[in-house]
Amino acid sequence: MKIVIAPDSYKGSLSAKEVGLAIERGIYKTGFENVTKIVPMADGGEGTMECLIDATGGRFIEAAVKNPLGREISSGIGILGDGKTCVIEMAMSSGLYLIGEGERNPLVTTTYGFGQLIQAGLDQGCRTFILGIGGSATNDGGAGMLQALGAKLLDTDGHPVGFGGGELARIASIHLDEFDKRIADSQFVVACDVDNPFVGPSGASAVFGPQKGATPEMVQLLDCNLLHFANLIQETTGVAVQQVPGTGAAGGLAGALLAFMKGRLESGVSIVTRETGLEEEIKNADLVITGEGQVDFQTASGKTPAGVAQVARKYGVPVIILAGSIGHGIESLYEHGVTAVVSILNRPMPLEDAMNQTGLLLEQAAEQVIRIYTRGGSQ
Repeated sequence: MKIVIAPDSYKGSLSAKEVGLAIERGIYKTGFENVTKIVPMADGGEGTMECLIDATGGRFIEAAVKNPLGREISSGIGILGDGKTCVIEMAMSSGLYLIGEGERNPLVTTTYGFGQLIQAGLDQGCRTFILGIGGSATNDGGAGMLQALGAKLLDTDGHPVGFGGGELARIASIHLDEFDKRIADSQFVVACDVDNPFVGPSGASAVFGPQKGATPEMVQLLDCNLLHFANLIQETTGVAVQQVPGTGAAGGLAGALLAFMKGRLESGVSIVTRETGLEEEIKNADLVITGEGQVDFQTASGKTPAGVAQVARKYGVPVIILAGSIGHGIESLYEHGVTAVVSILNRPMPLEDAMNQTGLLLEQAAEQVIRIYTRGGSQ
């Protein structure tokens, strides 16, 4: 028997690798040993770097960068096991969690630090990049990133503009003479699971601006500024990002990656599935166990358990999801190849207690799942 364990992290409790080890311990309690393969997973958001480092035997390299408000912070990049691929989580430089709630203001927040992380990867000799762009505090259309990589964004007097979405309207021209030449020889895969365009009613500013601190008046201003920037991008690169699905991700950062760096927008879980070799492991498996902290109707829309299940369905392998919490609408998951969703909770308990006992609860749930699956060990 072969059991593939392919979970996401349980946010705030355990990493994907730690979740996998807990599930494995539960399976071993049933007497089935040396039958498991742990494949840590993620969906392109928080934890993707750690997941891919763990899965490929890579390493983490620290880097000093600017946070969304231009303050110096310690961040870093991941170099995968091949020594050639760099994985970056933009939230580690330009993320909402890096600034206080009272400091949120997309008129001034910048993606400059994210550009610094890309530069750090280039300095390490990497020419293939996997970019997770979830959780941003920014709405600058990737302008800060471009500035960090050497692009000159100049006003009508030929002076560089400042940081943030509020400065985009001042840009009169974009100059790429000093844009990092190594970018032309590099490939950028962008984990993007939204289809919002750069501008408009469903664009970056309107949909994501409020959670980053934008008032209704700021949303209108930011959208106008992004449209101005998009027109300049088109003049400079020939790429029209205004209405391309997905370019509104991370406050328009995806649009800049597409236009200036030929970034390829792809489902986050698809990227991780490929890089971890998950499909090869599932091909000859008898059972797949996956999971994450919250499972509900949203799980079917690009979350890790649904992505894992879609791979398993190709080979007729049953999939069990171990969930920290089960919300409404999980029925849709059965259409994606999920066999069952099982709660790890064994009794009513406060959230804090559940998070502190996640490892033990996963062990217990996995043990019971295997005992049921093997009908008391008859397989």
